[in-house]
Amino acid sequence: MYASGTESLIKQAREIQEEELQKFYSRISKLVHTKDYGNETVDSLQRLHLIVSATKYGRTIPSDLYKKLQALLCSPSTPEQIQVLCSGTLRESLPIRVHNLSTEDIQDSRTINYVAAVILAQAGHKNDLTALSNQLLKSLESRQPECQISRHVLPILSKVISFSPECLTEDHINLVNRKLVDWLRYASVQQGASMSSGGFFTGPRSRQPAPLTEVDGAVAGDFFTVLCVGQSYTEDQWMNMYAFSMIRKWLLTYDTEGTGNADAAHLKRAHYMQSLSQDDRSEVDGSVMSMVSATSSSSRLLPPKERLREKAFEYCHRLIEQSDRKAQKKADTELQKACLVEAVTVMDIICKEDPSFVYRAFPCIKALYGRLNAELAFARVVLPIAQFYLNHSETAAVDSEAVFRQLFSQFPGELFNESLLAFEFTQFCRANVAVLQEGVALYRQSFPNLLKFLAWNSPALISEFAELLPSLLCPETAIEVLHSLLDLPCLAAALDLQLRSASLQAPEKTLWDQGPKVTSSLEAFRQPSYRGMFLYILRPEAGTGDTIDRLSLLHEVLADMAESPRTVQCAQTVPVLLHLFFNTVVQFADKKLINQLVLILLERSGLLFNIRNYKTEVQRVFSSHLLVLCKLHPSLIVEQSRELIDFTCTTANIYSKEDLYIHMVWVIGEYLSVSHDARCTVEQITSFFETLEAVLFEIMQVRQLAGPPRYSPRLITVLMTTLAKLASRSQDLIPRVSLFLSKMRSFARSATVASCFSEEDLEEILTRAHELINLLKLPSVAQFVLAPSARGDSPRWHRDSNASLPLSMRTVSSLLHKHGSFQHC
Repeated sequence: MYASGTESLIKQAREIQEEELQKFYSRISKLVHTKDYGNETVDSLQRLHLIVSATKYGRTIPSDLYKKLQALLCSPSTPEQIQVLCSGTLRESLPIRVHNLSTEDIQDSRTINYVAAVILAQAGHKNDLTALSNQLLKSLESRQPECQISRHVLPILSKVISFSPECLTEDHINLVNRKLVDWLRYASVQQGASMSSGGFFTGPRSRQPAPLTEVDGAVAGDFFTVLCVGQSYTEDQWMNMYAFSMIRKWLLTYDTEGTGNADAAHLKRAHYMQSLSQDDRSEVDGSVMSMVSATSSSSRLLPPKERLREKAFEYCHRLIEQSDRKAQKKADTELQKACLVEAVTVMDIICKEDPSFVYRAFPCIKALYGRLNAELAFARVVLPIAQFYLNHSETAAVDSEAVFRQLFSQFPGELFNESLLAFEFTQFCRANVAVLQEGVALYRQSFPNLLKFLAWNSPALISEFAELLPSLLCPETAIEVLHSLLDLPCLAAALDLQLRSASLQAPEKTLWDQGPKVTSSLEAFRQPSYRGMFLYILRPEAGTGDTIDRLSLLHEVLADMAESPRTVQCAQTVPVLLHLFFNTVVQFADKKLINQLVLILLERSGLLFNIRNYKTEVQRVFSSHLLVLCKLHPSLIVEQSRELIDFTCTTANIYSKEDLYIHMVWVIGEYLSVSHDARCTVEQITSFFETLEAVLFEIMQVRQLAGPPRYSPRLITVLMTTLAKLASRSQDLIPRVSLFLSKMRSFARSATVASCFSEEDLEEILTRAHELINLLKLPSVAQFVLAPSARGDSPRWHRDSNASLPLSMRTVSSLLHKHGSFQHC
């Protein structure tokens, strides 16, 4: 949210009238034409920038002002503050005139940056970027040793290839490949000349360049990398750092065809080995060649692309060696971690493009993992190492089980509260979901651990887990995953308690163990009697059970966490994932699994953490997917008849889970039929009928002094319809339901009911009762209408002109009109 003052300025900028805006344009034109760059000009340009950027559509600036802003932008003599404002204004405004901007005559790096920003923001197609990319690459060929334009070229070039990689020709790509080799491999190992403040003791000796150092203070050997430390850096050292930051993107963009043929790769390696004895000089005049290690000999005979791979590989290998040093500063330790992530990732890319590098890379990567696997502080580095093992362990015949066991077992369980790691971990899983699902058995087995990331970091990770959830589901895990999703808010609460408990002093912990009575969830977390529940909810792997036996006790213990913001946010993500769960499960569920799922819906609909709106939302999801499950397997009504009768005969379910109850009653009426299951008997139909009849009778007993009904009119209509359906399949029940329906008018006339239900609702109840009574007067027709064939929804009914359904429906309609009469009580 903006501050009130800022919001006021933005509102004024959006609502400025056209007449006032034109006057403002004229005033700015006069100011910039007079070359007065004082405070008034700066303030006016700031306001102009706000006006053009405050709306979602571009504002059209007058042509003369637009040209003047372009001229100011392209002039190296323009103060930087003015250039910044001109660049920002032109990026947001109309008309788009990218072709009027050119960097050909600009030698100032700062100006090139601001002009390029406008071109990149307003470029509409490849041709708009061609001139800019040509100029950037032309500046790379400059041999002026003091020129600093190259340092600003790479960031702009990186943006250009993001928008339009095809802007660069093959010659351009080879040029950049050669330049990147020089910058990566041949930077000076001496510090740059420091800016001395002068003084009596300042002399030539004090200005001698000093050697760079490693992060532990030792003098840097071999060649320069981003992990070499100095007080100041030379231009070639800056280019080395810029090149390393760009190398991953460059390889992914222009090295995709690679040398996938192993024979070709080995042939190139052979040519490379032949050139070891030849001297290799930098291709850039004035650059200093550092001491060359034994593993980084000359590779001049390789083509530019393969040579860049070789030098980038050597650079990353050196970074991994440097990371073994103990950094003296915390900032350098963080730099080591970042460089390791980048180095391993670049080596992985190189190995994918040229498999011959795999055998050189694996000893280094394996040693790195052995050094870091015990340090949780380097967890983010293990992710690219795991990616490397995932991509290349089969090629190198290396066992990767230990890496993935640590990845899925230790990291989510101990580092779930590291937000950045959580995001990168889920991104790793998303990128490799197919391989993990098929080749890493521990992936599915570790879903309770993976859900810890979601429980702690929801809803930030909801989109990531929406993609991952289908890959975690199979017939063996579906039931446990469903329980885990429903218990996700409990998991969030338990993780919170785990962190809080670990941060407490030891004396405080021992006090809690002295008595069984607890007054808070935090105390319960430390009690041995509750330990089993918490150990289960925090389990690292699947397979230890479907759910907790004492689930209601767990909810009671965690009651003081129900309003925790983290718990509430976690609960809000559950309905989304439940929809995805059921949509995925129905694709592979068999009859046995569907039976189990329906029973869980009935059981868990009342066993949910008592969070505001949580039960209502989950029951709504259950209701919608109950219909799908029953349609896939209608026989479950017969197979689970005992459980369904127990559920429907409990009127308390109406008041606590009405939506689910209504859907259950509907599926009983729809699928309890011989047409759906030959095992359906008259006794079963009668049993369901009597249960629902008793329920309807009970909820209709509204007396003058009783409270108003706590259910919707929809429940009445669904119960009436279901009873009529069941009676049509066992015609001995027709008189009973007809008598019951005839009493609906007295129910609707009750003062209590009339005060609670609207006239439209009462009219709907009476109309439905009237239609059902008339329909049941013709039992054979009622059976046809209320109990259609299981094939009744087949497309054949709509295509076959000889089908009897259209004629039958017209006949029923006619009969209802002729014989319709409502029996008053």
